[in-house]
Amino acid sequence: MQEWVVGIFEQYREAAVLVIVLLNVAISILGVVPSVFLTAANIVVFGPVGGTAISALGEAAGAAVSFFLYRKGFKRWVQTKLPDSRWAETLLTARGKEAFLLIIGLRVLPFVPSGLVTFAAAIGSVGAITFIAASTIGKIPALLIEAYSVYQVTEWTVQGKLFLIVFSIIVIYLGFKKNRK
Repeated sequence: MQEWVVGIFEQYREAAVLVIVLLNVAISILGVVPSVFLTAANIVVFGPVGGTAISALGEAAGAAVSFFLYRKGFKRWVQTKLPDSRWAETLLTARGKEAFLLIIGLRVLPFVPSGLVTFAAAIGSVGAITFIAASTIGKIPALLIEAYSVYQVTEWTVQGKLFLIVFSIIVIYLGFKKNRK
């Protein structure tokens, strides 16, 4: 099945890029689905540079579309529903340079949910251009790390094997830690 999909994407490259960007938009709207699998597919089909560029385009488009949808649909309703978090409260009231730098910082941090950052910015005071620019800039370092890791794993290099070992140890540790509670 995977070979068939890769073959279709390679034969219809332009259509594949559009489909990938639309999938990134859907993932961003959902807000909880990781995009690492889509990045992996992009790298397999388009290579490390092309795949990373397409992933960046898709993630930027996804963040922008999500921002506008969240702003239109949730701004009035959600003021009381946002999790109690200092960064979320700060982002709700941030404007201009402060909002720009805060969004970049939150996008770079791998443990801050991307969907929640988009959601908080959309219902807050952040302007659309500020959000889109900061979000795109902030996603680049995280996407480069993700793309590098995916490439190393798919090529089965020493770094890829080490990445998988460390990742597995972390998952096992967190699983045991959760079961103890």
